[in-house]
Amino acid sequence: MSTLLPAPDRARTSRLRDALLAAAFTADGLLDLLGAPAYAALARSETVPALRATRGDSPLETLVRLFLLQRPAPYARAAAALPVDDCLAGGWLVRDGGDGDSVRATVDVRPYGGPDGQDWWIVSDLGCAVGGAGGIAGGGAGPSGVDRSQLVLGVGGASTTLAGLTVRTPVASALDLGTGSGIQALHATQHATRVTATDLNPRALHITRLTLELSGAAEADLREGSLFEPVAQDTFDLIVSNPPFVISPGARLTYRDGGMGGDDLCRTLVQQSADRLNDGGYCQLLANWQHVEGEDWRERLSSWVPRGCDAWIVQREVQDIAQYAELWLRDAGDHRAGPEEYAARYDAWLDEFEARKTKGIGFGWITLRKSGADRPSVVAEEWPHPVEQPLGPAVRSHFDRQDFLRAHDDAALLAARFVLADEVVQEQVGLPGAEDPEHVVLRQNRGMRRATKVDTVGAGFAGVCDGSLSAGRILDAIAQLIGEDAVLLRDRTPESIRTLVEQGFLTPVAE
Repeated sequence: MSTLLPAPDRARTSRLRDALLAAAFTADGLLDLLGAPAYAALARSETVPALRATRGDSPLETLVRLFLLQRPAPYARAAAALPVDDCLAGGWLVRDGGDGDSVRATVDVRPYGGPDGQDWWIVSDLGCAVGGAGGIAGGGAGPSGVDRSQLVLGVGGASTTLAGLTVRTPVASALDLGTGSGIQALHATQHATRVTATDLNPRALHITRLTLELSGAAEADLREGSLFEPVAQDTFDLIVSNPPFVISPGARLTYRDGGMGGDDLCRTLVQQSADRLNDGGYCQLLANWQHVEGEDWRERLSSWVPRGCDAWIVQREVQDIAQYAELWLRDAGDHRAGPEEYAARYDAWLDEFEARKTKGIGFGWITLRKSGADRPSVVAEEWPHPVEQPLGPAVRSHFDRQDFLRAHDDAALLAARFVLADEVVQEQVGLPGAEDPEHVVLRQNRGMRRATKVDTVGAGFAGVCDGSLSAGRILDAIAQLIGEDAVLLRDRTPESIRTLVEQGFLTPVAE
């Protein structure tokens, strides 16, 4: 029997929020109370260090034990930290034990710091605040009596990655497709006039409403349904989705399994997104995709991109099929099943991959922009290296640079002016004592943190780009300095300039 909190009462929720703030039940307050090691352990769903740090009876310690550690608290102690009768009436707490003298939480309420220092809280099912539901013991139900297939997860690494990737320019309308606990919708309320959030799981919509209301955010238009069905008549300036992208044999768990064969769910999202985007709008999602025997994954994913859309596809990680199956079997708690049952489920995963000629699974980001261009830019690349978060500004800049390059032939490129991007450094690589380096490397310390080899002309060109001279005039000066024919240098350099612009080392100066 699943439990669902009553519809939120704004006055009660406001009093609860005030109490959480008064007790410093915030991201900063938790860090101060627990210390860095216990705080980091809690983010990994390890509770023992936090239990040791909350042996006192302060309001903050009581709230941590109630909402994060799933421990009951005496009624009197809870009342010292919370409007406890409001919480009982609103379903946040229930009486615990035969004498009813203690209370326990029905949901996880996790402090979360907003991008501009806001104190927010993400609501989720107990035991699901971080990562998956694999930590929940038992068979088919979670601690709240919720069927495992309907569980609503909180904030994990995928959630925060997507939040950091999202382009945050002010927009009229935004869609959070597959909202879950509502974290993407919560972020969107800060820069979108109208926010719509959808989910196939009605529990997720309810919990999203709790997350938004408890965090003091604007209301969202919540709609139940699969993929774009609930918004078939609407278009948006921004679509974000952390969808149920796991490639699995079946659809056991709504929060992660898409219910389509292979990576068809992610492909469908990409292909249908153009019809739901306004001109210039972005669609940003996380995805898993198959590496199919005999096919280049870049070509395969590029074929998904709808006409009239630019795309930037970044593969962050690849797992072999055995690693992938083991990861998600553990997520579902199947590692606790008997050996024969576990082996049968493992076999089912491998049978699925074999049937689809899948040799590995890629994970990464897909960003589309509805440019309407006749010659769309589709970039698919592998980048497993660390990046700077939030990456949203770098994502927007990537597409701005594609517009620039598309509009400038070689002659126009040489007439343009550029500036070297912030925090680009030059490294010279060669044998000690050698007169000249073997090669020169330009390295970014911002955004994607790329590195690229350049020749001495490229290094010299980049080094003097301060926006004052056109590219052609800089090349003329370099040609004179090194004794090379200026016409020949102008002919062979535009391709290198395009590469430096495309990868973000050079930024065009607005004309």
